[in-house]
Amino acid sequence: MRVCREYRKMNPILAKAQHAQLRTDLPEFRPGDTVRVNVKLRENAEGEKEKERIQAFEGVVMQRRGTLAGASFTVRRVSFGIGVERIFPLHSPVVSSIEVVRQGRVRRAKLNYLRGRKGKAARIKRVERVDVPGAAANKARAEKAEKVEA
Repeated sequence: MRVCREYRKMNPILAKAQHAQLRTDLPEFRPGDTVRVNVKLRENAEGEKEKERIQAFEGVVMQRRGTLAGASFTVRRVSFGIGVERIFPLHSPVVSSIEVVRQGRVRRAKLNYLRGRKGKAARIKRVERVDVPGAAANKARAEKAEKVEA
């Protein structure tokens, strides 16, 4: 889980209440990753029963913002030559699931510069990330430092 500066400033009682409402089934993703967000839509035709279906929205994550229950992310895709951006609340029940399709390497947290680019100029480098948790990561860094010194 990401811990942000805002979280440390928050009232502990509110933080604890929001912690209980967080979803745990979400994958780790960053700006630059291509994700497929499955969104629940309610269709209501005249005189018919209300139907619920799932619609996929696939695109590049432009930014993540907020903490705890207020976290959200922006996804951008180009559809028929027109850029479409959608902001999704991260822990909302409207978001059925999130799948990481491709991981990308960018050097910014907010990818607003993609709005002015088209075609090949809007591409993002592809990368395969391996996230190593806690102690194992420190051990890997130490081994890497030893190899550099030798």
